[in-house]
Amino acid sequence: MSDDTGTLLGEQRTAASGFSPGEGEGGDWRFWSVRRVPAALTAVAVALGAGVLLYDIVSVRAERPAMAWRRRLAAELAARPPDDPWVLLAASLVLLLGVGLIVLAATPGLRTLLPMSGASGELRAGLERSAAAVVLRDRAMQISGVQSVRVDVGRRSVAARAEAHFRALDDVRTDLEAVLGVGIGELGLTRRPALSVSVRRPPSKG
Repeated sequence: MSDDTGTLLGEQRTAASGFSPGEGEGGDWRFWSVRRVPAALTAVAVALGAGVLLYDIVSVRAERPAMAWRRRLAAELAARPPDDPWVLLAASLVLLLGVGLIVLAATPGLRTLLPMSGASGELRAGLERSAAAVVLRDRAMQISGVQSVRVDVGRRSVAARAEAHFRALDDVRTDLEAVLGVGIGELGLTRRPALSVSVRRPPSKG
């Protein structure tokens, strides 16, 4: 890997954030987000709900009247049909909440961190998208004729949009494709992203 990346690499252990498994050194794995805040909020909500419900059940068992909210809820559920707008709205909200929790549990997250190859054991290395974009942009700016360039790095693609104030656009595009292609390879990512390059003249100031 090139020295251009310097300190841009991030290393994480599975005890800190986990990763999706891959086969061998070049496996298609990803870092998994811990998601402490959603987990903590869900745990607190479940604990509070279970605690209030358990207290109410114990009170009823002790021959005390049930809480007013539970009596009112039972009466509302008994009086409203299943197609009542309020019942449908509450069911939709619960459904959306459940789907959101499932998505959080089933998706890796940490989309800004690109997994790198060459790691083994419990140690995994990753490169931030913004860091990769800076490295590739610096390389692109060294090409003759390039006045400015913007590089967007995604998980599956790298898009470079440059402005060339002299030289033929096709020549600049060819040089950009060659230089950025080498730069992407030297990033050492487990999945090599596709490269797209566009070159244009800077807008006239007249």
